[in-house]
Amino acid sequence: MQLHRFHGGLKLADETEASTRDPVLVMGVPPQLIVPLGQHIGEAAEPCVAVGDYVTKGQRIGQSKGYIAAHVHAPSSGEVIEIAPHAVPHPSGLDAPCVVIQTDGRDAWGDTRMEPWLDWDTREPRKLRQRIRDAGIVGLGGAAFPTAVKLNPRAGQRIHTLIVNGAECEPYISADDMLLRTAPEAVFEGIRIVAHLLDVERVLFAVEDNMPEAMRALTENLPGELRELIQLVSVPSLYPTGGERQLIKVLTGQEVPSGGLPADIGMVCNNPGTFKAVCDAIIQGRPLLSRIVTVTGPGVRHPRNVEALLGTPFADVIAATGGYADGVDRLVMGGPMMGFAVHDDAIPVIKGTNCLLATRPQDTPPPGPVMPCIRCGECAAACPAQLLPQQLYWQAKAKDFDAIQGYGLFDCIECGCCAHVCPSNIPLVQYYRYAKNEIWAREKERQKSDIARERYEFRQERIEREEREKAERMARKKAAVKKKEGEEGADDDKQAAIQAALERARARKAAKAGQTAETTGDGQDNAGTAEAGASSESGPRDSTDSGGR
Repeated sequence: MQLHRFHGGLKLADETEASTRDPVLVMGVPPQLIVPLGQHIGEAAEPCVAVGDYVTKGQRIGQSKGYIAAHVHAPSSGEVIEIAPHAVPHPSGLDAPCVVIQTDGRDAWGDTRMEPWLDWDTREPRKLRQRIRDAGIVGLGGAAFPTAVKLNPRAGQRIHTLIVNGAECEPYISADDMLLRTAPEAVFEGIRIVAHLLDVERVLFAVEDNMPEAMRALTENLPGELRELIQLVSVPSLYPTGGERQLIKVLTGQEVPSGGLPADIGMVCNNPGTFKAVCDAIIQGRPLLSRIVTVTGPGVRHPRNVEALLGTPFADVIAATGGYADGVDRLVMGGPMMGFAVHDDAIPVIKGTNCLLATRPQDTPPPGPVMPCIRCGECAAACPAQLLPQQLYWQAKAKDFDAIQGYGLFDCIECGCCAHVCPSNIPLVQYYRYAKNEIWAREKERQKSDIARERYEFRQERIEREEREKAERMARKKAAVKKKEGEEGADDDKQAAIQAALERARARKAAKAGQTAETTGDGQDNAGTAEAGASSESGPRDSTDSGGR
C-alpha cells in the first residue's frame, strides 16, 4: 500500500520501553470512586441517583440529555455518599460535579446490566448505535467524543472507509500498544461490529512501525473471514501521525476539508480502545467502566500499564505501580506534548485518561526566558496543519479575534510542534488556546444576546398581536352593536309605519263612520218635515169636506 506524507511533524524519542516490559496490571476496586459526570466532549450528564442510594456495577448514575453527550455508569457496587463538585482532570483546574461511591468490595452486577447480543449481526444499525450510546462509549484516544454520534453519519452521507488509529505517536504513551498485544481478538470483534453498522467497503488498521509486538499480535490473530476487509498498515512513527487528519492523509492521500469532518470524505476514524469498548458493550452487555492507563516517567518507581476503573484516584493508580520516585514534582495527564499538569493526585481517572506522566525537575528543565519572535519560520515548517503559527501568535497577542480566524485558528490541533521548535521559547499553543477560549466565550455571549433579542422581539410581537386582536375584537363588537342598533331602528321604523298605517286606517274608518252618521241624520229630518207638511194640508181639506156634506 502506498503511503503519503503530511506537512511538518517531528521525529521524537519513543520513551515506551519501560512501560511495555510487563503485562497490563488489572487493578482491584479502590475504597472510593470519584466519578465525574462530564467525561466527554459535549454536555455533562445529570445525576440520576441520590446520596444514600446503593448502586451496582454498571448501573447508570449519570443521564445524558443532549445529543452530543454520554451516559455515566457506576464502575463498581457501593453506596453513593456524595454528589458534589470535586477536582477533575482539566487544564483549568476547576472543580466539576461528581458522584462519589463508597465501594463495598463485592463488585456486584445488578438487574440493570444490559443483555449480551451474540446475534448482533441480525440487529439494525439503529439499535447497535443505541446500545453503544447506552454503554456511554466515547473515543478513548484522548478527545472523548461520543462514539454513537460519530457512528451516525448525516442522511445521504456514505461511509466507505473505517480507519483504526493505532498510531500512538506521542512519547511515553503505550496504552494502545499494550491493548493490541493483549486483546487483539476483542479489537477485531469491535471492528466487525462497527464495519457492519456503517456498511463500509474497507478497514485500514494503522500501527506505527515502532510497535512490532502489536503488529505481530494483530497479524497472528486476524480472522480469516476479515482478511479481505481489514488491511494492516505499518506507518512511520512521526509525531503527530496519530492525529485524525494526519493519519487520513498518510493512509489515503486525501485531506479533510477545513472546518469539516472525516465523514465529509466518507471516512470514520476510531481508536483501538474504542473498538474494544464496543465489543464489550455488544457481546457482554458491559458499559464503559475502565480503561488502560500508561503510568510512566522518571518520577514513577515501576512504569507500566494499568487497567483502572473510571473514578479511581490518580494516587491509587500511582501506588499500584510502586509509588513515586524521589524528587518528583510534576504529574501530567497525557503525554509531554499535548498533556497538562494536574495540581492534585486525588483527581480521578476518566474516560480520556490515557497516560499519567510523573517527572522530576532535572527531567524537565525550564525552557528558558521568552524572547521576541525573530520570524525564522521554523514553526510554519513544523506545523502539520499547514498553518502560519507566527501570524496566529501575532493576532492572538493583539486580541484580534476576527482576523485570527481567517488564518485557520480552529484547524490547529494544538500538537505543540510549533512551540517545540521555537528558538524564542514562545508558548505558542497557550496563545492559540487563549484565542479559542475567548472566541468561544464571545460566541456564547452572542448566542445569549441573540436568544435575549429573539425573546424580546417575540414578546413585542406578542404584545402587538394581542393589541391588534383586541382592536379587532372591539371593532367586531362595535360593528355588532351598530348592526344591532340598525336592526332595532329598522324594527322601530317598521313599527312606526305599521302604527301610522293603523292610525290612517282608524282615521279613515272614523271619517267614514262620521259621514255615515251625518247622512243618516239628514234623512230623518227630511222625513219629519214631509210628514208635518202632509198633516197640515190634510187638516183643512178634511174639515171643509166634512162641513159640506
